Amino acid sequence: MMPSIPEWLILHPEVSKALVEDKAIVALESTVITHGLPRPVNFELARQMEKEIRQVGAVPATTALLKGEVRIGLSEQDLERLALDTDSVKISVRDIGPARASRSTGGTTVAGTMFLANTAGIPVFATGGIGGVHHGPSGDISADLPELARTPVAVVCSGAKSILDLPRTLEWLETFSVPVIGWQTDTFPAFFTRESGFPIQIRVDTVGEIAALMRAIWETQISGILICVPCPEDAAIPAIRINSALQQVEQEALEQAIRGKNLTPFLLSRLAEITEGATLHANLALLRNNAHIAAEIAKAYLLIQQDDP
Repeated sequence: MMPSIPEWLILHPEVSKALVEDKAIVALESTVITHGLPRPVNFELARQMEKEIRQVGAVPATTALLKGEVRIGLSEQDLERLALDTDSVKISVRDIGPARASRSTGGTTVAGTMFLANTAGIPVFATGGIGGVHHGPSGDISADLPELARTPVAVVCSGAKSILDLPRTLEWLETFSVPVIGWQTDTFPAFFTRESGFPIQIRVDTVGEIAALMRAIWETQISGILICVPCPEDAAIPAIRINSALQQVEQEALEQAIRGKNLTPFLLSRLAEITEGATLHANLALLRNNAHIAAEIAKAYLLIQQDDP
């Protein structure tokens, strides 16, 4: 049964039909297109992620704002326009209203996409890595974390970005009761590298297990669920290599006084340069893989919901 959709939320016909017909849907964020990847790689990756989802038999629902219109599900032409737009803005939950009012075009963050997916009744969302707690005394905490604490959407990711303070991020998630689940792993993934060294308390090895766990969790609490999928082994970067590169780029950012919303794009760009493209290769591989696994989870969760008496 299709949920009640607010008038300001525009669904692509394919997404609307999937909701009516109870088909599996996977939400996708769009800051990876507008701010996370270089052009034209960003457009090709967006197409590949949607293709991975369709190959599993689910429907992709990329979220974005186009000239102030809040969209869930984009045409290929819309994806291309978004990928080419050099003036697009980054849109988290707090930015949706102002972006609508100013008729802005932009990519939705993990937090923004979670909020919109939940509003549309889409329970599964695929991304690369979530935001988290930053290093140092600044107290900078991504809006992704509070959204995970209050919005019942399963976020399929490769952990938190390596540039973040992972112990403090995991502590925040524990404090605010966000379930963290390892997909075929006992260790929290660190984005480019498969293992951070920090244990995960819940491990699952099949989509059926995850679907049953999602249902059980949402019967007892309202929160996001973090499903952590390690970067594919053939694309992952050894921890010692990525940590060395991170130290270098963090020092550069400090010397150049780069902070706030400009920090993450700078760090990711410099990491790609220093590792001669290895981080970009890993990023693309884990994004495609996460989309594929999210589609399988969405189908399994839909099936378990339909099987309820």
